[in-house]
Amino acid sequence: MLTALVIVKLVAEIALMALLGRWVLGLLAGQKREQNLFYQILDIMARPFVWSARRIAPRAVLDRHVPLVAFCLLGFTWVLATLWRIQICVEIGIDQCR
Repeated sequence: MLTALVIVKLVAEIALMALLGRWVLGLLAGQKREQNLFYQILDIMARPFVWSARRIAPRAVLDRHVPLVAFCLLGFTWVLATLWRIQICVEIGIDQCR
């Protein structure tokens, strides 16, 4: 159970960093961000999570806001996974949690 929780937390962290990096690089690159190789790589990494957020979000949410929805959902998932991991580690003992 702890291993699955660590995997969920790690995937959420990677996706959060990809979305954050994509946003920052999009600000820096401006209109030519689509031709930037690193932006394309980060976009490929974030695409499954943005697609999932589009499926979950109501139609009233604009397409340009869907990455923010994905970021918020992933942040919420990360917080829940962290809290759950802390609870499990307290129950089984910190030494066994490492």
